[in-house]
Amino acid sequence: MRSLTVIDVFIAVSLFVFSQAAPAQPVIPAEPFHDAMRGTTPVDEEAKPPLIAPTENKDVIRGRAYAQQPPTIPHKIDGYQLDKDANRCLACHARSRAAESGAVPIGISHYVNRDNATLGSLSPRRYFCTQCHVTQADAKPLVGNTFTDVEDVRVAPGHAAPQPAGKK
Repeated sequence: MRSLTVIDVFIAVSLFVFSQAAPAQPVIPAEPFHDAMRGTTPVDEEAKPPLIAPTENKDVIRGRAYAQQPPTIPHKIDGYQLDKDANRCLACHARSRAAESGAVPIGISHYVNRDNATLGSLSPRRYFCTQCHVTQADAKPLVGNTFTDVEDVRVAPGHAAPQPAGKK
C-alpha cells in the first residue's frame, strides 16, 4: 500500500472544505439592470429603434466630442448627390468655391494621398464626405462625455501653466 503524500492530503482536505461550503446564491439587484443602448428590452428580443432625430439646419459649427473627430455637417444634405459620378459638397466646399459660397473650405489633409504626396485635387480616398462627416442633430447623448477640446484648456498668454502635483 502506498503512503499518503502531501498532495494527497491537500486534495482530501480541499474536497472536504469545499463540500461543506454552502453554494453561493445569486444576488438580485433592487433595480433591474438595463443597457443605455437597449433599454429594458431582453437580449433575446429585438429592441424598438429610437426615432431618428431631425437634422439641424442652423449652419452653426459645433465643438468636437472627442480628439480627431471630423467636423459635423451643420446643415441638411437631403437630396445631395454623393456618389462616384458627383459630389454635391464640392459645389460649396471645394477650395476654389469656398470664398464665393461662404462655406468652410475642405481641409488641406483631404488633398494628400496615402503616400503623403499633396495633390492638385481632392484625394480619391477623401471623396465620399459622409464616410467621416455626419449631419448634426439636437439629440440627447446616449452616454456621458467629459472631453475637453485643446482650445478650451490652453493657457492664456501671461498666465503660468499649472504645475503637476508635488512640483514647484
